[in-house]
Amino acid sequence: MNRKIAWLAALALGFASLPAAAQTPIKFTLDWVFQGPTAPFLVALDKGYYKAEGLDVTMDPGQGSAGAVQRVATGAYQIGFADVNSVMEYNAKNPGKEVMCVFMAYDFAPFGVYALKKSGIKVPKDLEGKKLGAPVFDASFRLFPAFAKKTGITKYEHVNLTPQLREQSLVQGSVDFISGHYFSSMLDLKSRGVKFDDIVAMRYVDFGLDLYANGIVVSAEMLKNEKAVKGFIAATLKGWKDVIADNKLGIAAAKKKDPLIDEALETERLQISLQSNILTPYVKANGMGDVDPERFARSVALVSDAFGLSPPATPDKVFTNKFLPPKADRMVAK
Repeated sequence: MNRKIAWLAALALGFASLPAAAQTPIKFTLDWVFQGPTAPFLVALDKGYYKAEGLDVTMDPGQGSAGAVQRVATGAYQIGFADVNSVMEYNAKNPGKEVMCVFMAYDFAPFGVYALKKSGIKVPKDLEGKKLGAPVFDASFRLFPAFAKKTGITKYEHVNLTPQLREQSLVQGSVDFISGHYFSSMLDLKSRGVKFDDIVAMRYVDFGLDLYANGIVVSAEMLKNEKAVKGFIAATLKGWKDVIADNKLGIAAAKKKDPLIDEALETERLQISLQSNILTPYVKANGMGDVDPERFARSVALVSDAFGLSPPATPDKVFTNKFLPPKADRMVAK
């Protein structure tokens, strides 16, 4: 009897000394700095949602969607948050090395151009021959040729600016208009003392460019780990739901990463992104993460034409919904 007890004790001790289940390490890159719209990822990290899925996630800010796609494509990062249109361009130019979007977050794209009313600019045609200030990697700038073609703009001058100088240059008058995400440029101008009523905002979506934008993108190698990709999406989705239910959670997580952020400004930025780009009629009816196949095909064709891609991008080489949770799990508050 004593031997049996001793054996059981030794067995229990052996199990106790076994290492915890190994966590899959994942380097994740955002497209931009820690702000309101990227807060769901930070909430998922803080609340341990990734760890619960067996993932050891480290998260870094980015310097634009094109850069985020490059980071993922090279394997420096396994997963990123980036503009799907940048994915289209990369994949078309790098066949066999495709990065895939596995979760669509921005059902409506936030792309646009912005001018000040005092400049006299009112409609797109007024941009003819004017100076456009934009970083070369800015998604709205990269897609400006499509907007120009759609609205009949044939000539403009590009002034290459860092993101930090973009809105400042418009206020100072060294450029006539700028490009950028609606929730970024509008609020960055506001922070520089410009009232919303004094800004002429031309969102591409309002001029017939029915584009998608940011989503979760995954490297070709990472796609082979179905469990990890599904787990990352499931954990992130919990973060989105938390932030949609309580915006303050998201802002607190962003401030934890960057104590210098303006909480009121980032709350407004988050709310604009949710209302304008994420909680769209399609998402309210179908849940987050997926795309409308016909609309997505039109978007891919439009972007391929704008970027001059030859051969053009194809939807199945850009987006897949096979890693998404069931529709019921992807439904969000209306």
